[in-house]
Amino acid sequence: MFDIETLRTFLCIAETGSFSRAAERLCKTTATISYRIKLLEENTGVALFCRTTRSVSLTPAGYHLLAQAREWLGWIDGMPGELRQINDGIERQVNIVVNNLMYSPLAVSQLLAWLVGRYPFTQFHFSRQIYMGVWDTLLHDDFSLAIGVTGTEALSDTIAVEPLGEVQWLFVMSPTHPLNQPEVTLTEALLRRYPAVNIADSARRLTKRVAWRLPGQKEFLVPDIETKVAAHIAGVGIGFLPLPLCQPLIAQGQLVSRAIPAMRAASPLSLAWHTAHSGKVVEDIVGLFQQRRPEIHGFMTPFC
Repeated sequence: MFDIETLRTFLCIAETGSFSRAAERLCKTTATISYRIKLLEENTGVALFCRTTRSVSLTPAGYHLLAQAREWLGWIDGMPGELRQINDGIERQVNIVVNNLMYSPLAVSQLLAWLVGRYPFTQFHFSRQIYMGVWDTLLHDDFSLAIGVTGTEALSDTIAVEPLGEVQWLFVMSPTHPLNQPEVTLTEALLRRYPAVNIADSARRLTKRVAWRLPGQKEFLVPDIETKVAAHIAGVGIGFLPLPLCQPLIAQGQLVSRAIPAMRAASPLSLAWHTAHSGKVVEDIVGLFQQRRPEIHGFMTPFC
């Protein structure tokens, strides 16, 4: 009923809107084309086309079959390449989790463009997570590789780690914030009076981390680094930001940096991947980072 030639015939008629034009494109007679569709409609028990003396249009059932036929034929056409890829040890699906600090749409799109050009039959899924949520996703979900896990040591014997660099931090606030008085010493007691702005750790199974908050200090939790930056600029809170990210904003006068009694230590981030079931795609991504290739430069801006 749904052999490949019949589906291609149906698809051609739907796209051309004509039995005769479909026959010309497929190098068949109009009678052959009509007979195939007649058998298909008889076997399914539904009309797929509305026919008039001047035009052919799809019925609701025809529209449904059109969507399915395109998907089926696309899958069939791509299957030889997929089988060759699997036989060559290339993964069919690669899931990649990225630390919020290293994530950027441009960085992801550049890496994805390189990957798709090299592995056209592999499916890719990118996820953006925060703090221990990166480790959590790599360890407990079906993810092959993580860009920016915290630390330089693996949390499992089946994980390999490649250090990427350290994020340096600056304590910042809005120029209009009450604490922006150079003659005032920023003691912990004084800092505690004003809210800290932090990004919520996305870990679900591992212990969540708090970036910076003094005992008893009010905290505003936001979903990403972009919102945290905007909150600091708006003067609603204080806290730390990556040095490369806030330096331009300080130069523009949108933020100011101050020293506090306990400055935040640098945060090492690493590339991490499963060693047991990694294929050529993961190996290539690891190689890009180890060689600091241009395809991954967008991820490295927190360390610049």
